[in-house]
Amino acid sequence: MSVSLTGSDVVVVGGRIFNGVADGDYAVLDFDNDISAAKVSKDGNTIFALNQTGFLGKLTMRLLRGSPDDIFLNSLLQGQRNDFSAMQLLKATFTKRIGDGAGKVANEVYVLTNGLFKKLPGAKSNAEGDTEQSVVIYEIWFTNQGRTIA
Repeated sequence: MSVSLTGSDVVVVGGRIFNGVADGDYAVLDFDNDISAAKVSKDGNTIFALNQTGFLGKLTMRLLRGSPDDIFLNSLLQGQRNDFSAMQLLKATFTKRIGDGAGKVANEVYVLTNGLFKKLPGAKSNAEGDTEQSVVIYEIWFTNQGRTIA
């Protein structure tokens, strides 16, 4: 029987540990594209190709609107908007702590480099008390990543 206990995850972007997180999935790292392609032709001949876009990762952060973490990312975003050519590419780490139920803990660590903001964060107002109006969402692209479990 295998057990996986997770908790106390740590997300670092631009050297900052994020604590002003919202509810639910406050940090999600996705890789939307395939890393390889294949085609089969007549007589079973097969062509394989590496798809470099498969290594493009998207980190989505849900933060408390107006928190110090929101202010920090917004300042980096403004730097990207003000002088795109001078933007210093972002680095990030996404660390998940994984316990085995017997006291042993491993760290799953994604190291992300060459990051830029994908979208401007939006906003909403709601007269019925929708809590989403207090959440700001950032999407950051990273072109290089590595994953280790130790």
